[in-house]
Amino acid sequence: MCLALIAHAAHPAYPVVVAANRDEFHARPASPAAWWPEGMLAGRDLKAGGTWLGIDRRGRFALLTNVREPARHNPGAPSRGALVPGFLTANVAPSASLFALVAEAARCNGFNLIAGNSAELIWGSNRAPAPAALAPGIYGISNHLLDTPWPKLERTKAAFRRWCDGGSDADDLAPLFALLRDTERAPDAMLPATGVSRERERMLSSPFIVSPDYGTRCTTVLTIDRRGAARFVERSFDAAGRATGEVDFRFALDDRVTV
Repeated sequence: MCLALIAHAAHPAYPVVVAANRDEFHARPASPAAWWPEGMLAGRDLKAGGTWLGIDRRGRFALLTNVREPARHNPGAPSRGALVPGFLTANVAPSASLFALVAEAARCNGFNLIAGNSAELIWGSNRAPAPAALAPGIYGISNHLLDTPWPKLERTKAAFRRWCDGGSDADDLAPLFALLRDTERAPDAMLPATGVSRERERMLSSPFIVSPDYGTRCTTVLTIDRRGAARFVERSFDAAGRATGEVDFRFALDDRVTV
């Protein structure tokens, strides 16, 4: 993912709400979200085999964003896309699993990994001193560290907070898809300096990115309610920003498994 908003015990009906955009080169092949043989629901990167966001039937979920730092990019580094499946297939507590994954992924290019379940949420990055358990609240992340106040993150996070405060239910996802469809770019004075050209920084500054070579490939909304019902909706887009498909999964969490 390249923009993700997470409500952890911050919605009156939903212990978990995730709304996220995945930005990627259009030439990089991927398949829409589906159930994997390993028991997780996720899209799949068909180049390296990993994923960027997923959930399993226990209610464990994880999402990944890259840290944008072209000067430190190592083309021979291990794939970051293995981190989400690594978390979702682990049989230890979420906190223990994430701490171990981040420690083992020191050689990867920069990343953020946010993972947990209805009871806990943890953030880790190989560009931060140590993973951290997160208190109930609303969080946002893009291509820097957690809650870095980039304009697109601040704007979408404020809209996401209003949606959560309004007590909207999981059947009314239109406002979440709308706030992530925001194509407004940041003023030059507010652009971050991540090591790419000013022109590219402008293009990357909108929550929803449209360009011929790189852009928002899909938007995903995930909710888990207090009865243990999960919903996972993923909408895909082409290089012109037009919707090309949608999948919508609803399932009950398996309360027989707790890790």
